[in-house]
Amino acid sequence: MGRRSTTRRIGIADVALLAGVSHATVSRVMNGNFTVDATIAERVRAAAVELNYQPNPVGRSLALGKTDTIGIVVPDLSNPTFQAILRGLSMAAAQDGYRVLIADSSEVSSEEAILAGEARRRCDGLVLCAPRMSDAELEELAPSLHPMVLINRSTESTQAPSLMVDYGQGIQELAEHLVSLGHTRLAFLAGPARSASNGMRLNGLEKFSAAHPDIELQMLEGGSSFEAGHEAADKVIASGATAVLAFNDLVAMGLLSGLHEKGVRVPEDISVTGFDDIPFARYTTPPLTTAAVPITELGQQAWHSMRALIQQAETPATPSTFQPQLEVRGSTGPVKG
Repeated sequence: MGRRSTTRRIGIADVALLAGVSHATVSRVMNGNFTVDATIAERVRAAAVELNYQPNPVGRSLALGKTDTIGIVVPDLSNPTFQAILRGLSMAAAQDGYRVLIADSSEVSSEEAILAGEARRRCDGLVLCAPRMSDAELEELAPSLHPMVLINRSTESTQAPSLMVDYGQGIQELAEHLVSLGHTRLAFLAGPARSASNGMRLNGLEKFSAAHPDIELQMLEGGSSFEAGHEAADKVIASGATAVLAFNDLVAMGLLSGLHEKGVRVPEDISVTGFDDIPFARYTTPPLTTAAVPITELGQQAWHSMRALIQQAETPATPSTFQPQLEVRGSTGPVKG
């Protein structure tokens, strides 16, 4: 009868037995501890090669107190904006040997704190991307999540680096563009009520209204998805607005679809703007006027800030602000005579 094969995993004990050292010595050598005598260390490494020993990555992470993984919590991974931020983050982190763990709260703000805590326990740091939780919740949770980087959110009492898009300025520039085309009856199709970036847009529109008291600006309930924009078509038509500022590109695309189904022409009958400039924005019919955000760069910068925190290097305490750029395309035109 031939020799029976075994599938038993080779462990530290096997390497220690072959090398004639303790389990602790093998562990120190495998974890790169240079205090072990060079001759003994070489004997351990030779035994590991001979046995084809593969260190357990979980055990190694526990021993070193690091996982070479960072977490990111997003409110809606189906949104191309968050996908692009994730892409920038993961590509930049990979260059330094880090992986990214993703958690999606599906726009349920009550889930964010739970997901953030679970992700942080499994990672070396956490990126909170546009969290929907309240300021009080974020302030209370922040110390337990350190090191943490915030995207499109800031806190007053913590020193977490914050990367912000100036949504207020961006929405004002879109509104000014519509006024320059002769529109005097505008509507804002708002985003989620607990969205920090929606609040920034509202603040920007308040400034716009103060500077243009002769312009009518209606606030309409909306959302952040294509479906929300599609469902809003009837109330947009009923508002009598000649131009609509949608919360983001997805909402604007849904609105374009809904208006088309009802025989409303864009931009001949009504102008529509989006926000973010996701990759599909220039390929809609008509192409979407929007405010372009350097989304991938946001993700890359988030990693650079996180790396500095992990390495305990200097990081900026004040928010880094990214300015949107107006992209004028075919979905906006002169007011109908």
